[in-house]
Amino acid sequence: MNKTHNKPADIAAVLAEAMPYIQHFHGRTIVIKYGGNAMVDEDLKRGFARDVVLMKLVGMNPVVVHGGGPQIGALLERIGKKSEFVEGLRVTDRETIDVVEMVLGGLVNKEIVALINAQGGRAVGLSGKDGDMIRAKKLVLHKSGAPDQEELIDMGHVGEIESINPAVVDTLDEGDFIPVIAPIGTGVDGLAYNINADTVAGKLAVTLQAEKLILLTNTAGVLDPDGKLLTRLAEPRVEQLIEDGMISGGMLPKVRCALDAVAGGVRTATISDGRVPHATLLETLTDEGVGTQIGRSREILRPGD
Repeated sequence: MNKTHNKPADIAAVLAEAMPYIQHFHGRTIVIKYGGNAMVDEDLKRGFARDVVLMKLVGMNPVVVHGGGPQIGALLERIGKKSEFVEGLRVTDRETIDVVEMVLGGLVNKEIVALINAQGGRAVGLSGKDGDMIRAKKLVLHKSGAPDQEELIDMGHVGEIESINPAVVDTLDEGDFIPVIAPIGTGVDGLAYNINADTVAGKLAVTLQAEKLILLTNTAGVLDPDGKLLTRLAEPRVEQLIEDGMISGGMLPKVRCALDAVAGGVRTATISDGRVPHATLLETLTDEGVGTQIGRSREILRPGD
């Protein structure tokens, strides 16, 4: 990566801009859903790891929840198993859940831990099964168009969250570790369940009473009809955009996740462009931020405003 040489005055200005954010977020929890291009591009991966380490060094408590859909799909393809999706969710039979656990809880999780530790951090990888952190139940989907809504779709080991026990994460935070969490839960039946990573990040942010939720994506954020990025949105405006059909498709569940987090007490939730180098740090420590920030109408202003 090419290094640019900035004037000392420019560097000082950047640090001065960051100061009120460092003060505001000191000692507070920020949950980051890590996914998309930021998990694939080598420079972006290293940049993300450096961002998280710096956040911890200046007194914040970053908690990372990661996805891994493309990696799961690639391994399934290698073993000759076709991926099947319903409403954007991967149908997860017994063979597939073994692959999901191996990829999310093993390969992907440990790679992220190694990246963060290589930058001087102290990351600990775990899944929602560890410490009985995420208690889940089988997700029930009704077949679209069924006249009596009684016909169900068997999604296999796809789960929804029943409860989250934050004890393990709290202990790691207090010990200056950085938790890196794979979105796998356990049912009362002892079975493992694959859970959407955005959902886990949102629910975890509420449970931890996080100050901020960041959802890294492969899009710039929420766009208006002219394709212009909407940088800050209050809840009523978001609901209006959904009603008008301006927010739809793959963006809709992410926006719903952000809204649910804010409704649950998280101060702000941001859908950030993970393709931007150091997106996490820029979103946390600068006036402009990266992406679309969603918050309660009187709380969407940044600390320096």
